[in-house]
Parts: sequence; structure tokens; C-alpha cells
Amino acid sequence: MARILVVDDAKFMRLTLTDILMNADHEVVSEAENGIEAIDKYKETKPDLVTMDITMPEMNGIDALKAIKEIDPKAKIIMCSAMGQQKMVVDAISAGAKDYIVKPFDDSRVVEAVNRVLHLT
Repeated sequence: MARILVVDDAKFMRLTLTDILMNADHEVVSEAENGIEAIDKYKETKPDLVTMDITMPEMNGIDALKAIKEIDPKAKIIMCSAMGQQKMVVDAISAGAKDYIVKPFDDSRVVEAVNRVLHLT
């Protein structure tokens, strides 16, 4: 079981991901709705993994990813993107993201990505 921080500007998406993760026996330790909040929550909760939306107000997911990696170079972050954001996904992976999942979420793909990044499979 991992401690996970869920970051997405849409409450519905946070709820959806939280349900998927909790059904897979993970603990969602906190949620954030933008990149600035994500950085604060990361420092506060020190999660094992972060799911990070790319497109958010105030600070996007790629900038938040870079900031979290500066705080903790070992941070494990999975990016969440909508279809058609391949360029941003490539940018995120080169900035240190471990994997990505596409919206709308496929439960088994989310669990597979989380387990692979955490080396549980």
C-alpha cells in the first residue's frame, strides 16, 4: 500500500482517481487542485507517489513536477493528460515523470502504472 497525493483541478477527476487508488488498497493522503498547492501538500505529506494533472490554473503540472523534483529528486510522479497532449507528456517525462495515464481513466491502466512506478509488480 502506498501513500498517494492526487493533483487535478477538477474535483470529479480527483474523486475518480481516489476511488480507483483506494480500491487498489492505496491510501490517498491528500489532494491538490493546482501546482502551487501540490508543492505545499508534497512537502507536508511526503507521499510515496503523486498523480499530477498537466493542465491546471495558477501553476501547471510540468512546472509543479520540476519544483517537486528540486525538493526531492527521488519523487515518483505519474502525469495525467487528456488525449492530444502528447507533446506535454514528452516534456513531463523528460522533466522526470515516471509514467503517464490518459483521461478518461481506465482503472486497470491506472493501477498498472502506479504499481510499476512503485515496483509492486
